[in-house]
Amino acid sequence: MSKIQKPRLLDQVREAIRIRHYSYRTEQTYIDWIKRYIFFFNKRHPKDMGTKEITDFLTHLAVNGHVAASTQNQALSALIFLYKNVLKKEIEVGEFVRAKRKRKLPVVLSRSEVKALLACLDGQTWLMANILYGSGLRLMECLRLRVKDIDFSYRQIIVRDGKGGKDRVTPLPDKLIDPLQKQIDKVRLIHKGDLNDGFGQVFMPHALARKYPNSSKELGWQFLFPSSRRSKDPRSGNIYRHHVAETVLQKAVKKAARMAQIEKPASCHTLRHSFATHLLESGTDIRTVQELLGHKDIQTTMIYTHVLQKGARGVMSPLDML
Repeated sequence: MSKIQKPRLLDQVREAIRIRHYSYRTEQTYIDWIKRYIFFFNKRHPKDMGTKEITDFLTHLAVNGHVAASTQNQALSALIFLYKNVLKKEIEVGEFVRAKRKRKLPVVLSRSEVKALLACLDGQTWLMANILYGSGLRLMECLRLRVKDIDFSYRQIIVRDGKGGKDRVTPLPDKLIDPLQKQIDKVRLIHKGDLNDGFGQVFMPHALARKYPNSSKELGWQFLFPSSRRSKDPRSGNIYRHHVAETVLQKAVKKAARMAQIEKPASCHTLRHSFATHLLESGTDIRTVQELLGHKDIQTTMIYTHVLQKGARGVMSPLDML
């Protein structure tokens, strides 16, 4: 009998990631870092390497690659995953040069700047940008919204599987109720057309596709902001209508900021920063803001209190006292 060939290393990594229900984006990121690690050591197999090679690689990223601390941590996570879950090898990471963590204050728009920016948007991008600012969502949280996540009766948006794998609720602005109802009507028409064409399935998270086999064709599970075309899912090969690409909103917000003559480096995440800052300005408790943003650590939310201070640390310039 012929010996069954063991799957290639990267295929083993993909399988281990999918078993644990990691996102496709995480899968791509981990695969990329593992490839870079292997090529850095002239295609040596990771099983023949260990602590020294990992620390040398991470040090190289900081010293020669000048990567950010978050990028270096991402590479470390990918390598720990490889050794622990694929190679089944407990490994201790030695001392390595840490990338410097830059402490940056978030870019925040004033209320008038937000109003001017939103006025330069229209259609679907206008609605998405309003959700980022009005409900404090991250870009991908907004794009991944399903029809069923909009709760009109309780005036709230349910963010499923947000950063850290947690669900949370955030307010649904009254101003967006009518536009969102119209958006759902559009989704209903698109979905009906897909069903008539013999399609209509949507990607289902984790094992829900097996648990509820008919749910993938229900309106409630359809993405709130669907793509203009159907596409092949990279994992299953099925034809789905996915959500709109993130670059669509990113480019629209950048263009709107230029049109509104906003000099600050405004982005989609700036709208979320502005949501948090304006809530604190209006007297909302910081713990409440932490919950709405989905921050694990209150210190992450505390950064917005620095933005609130007038001038540098709230100090009045002596020039203004003359």
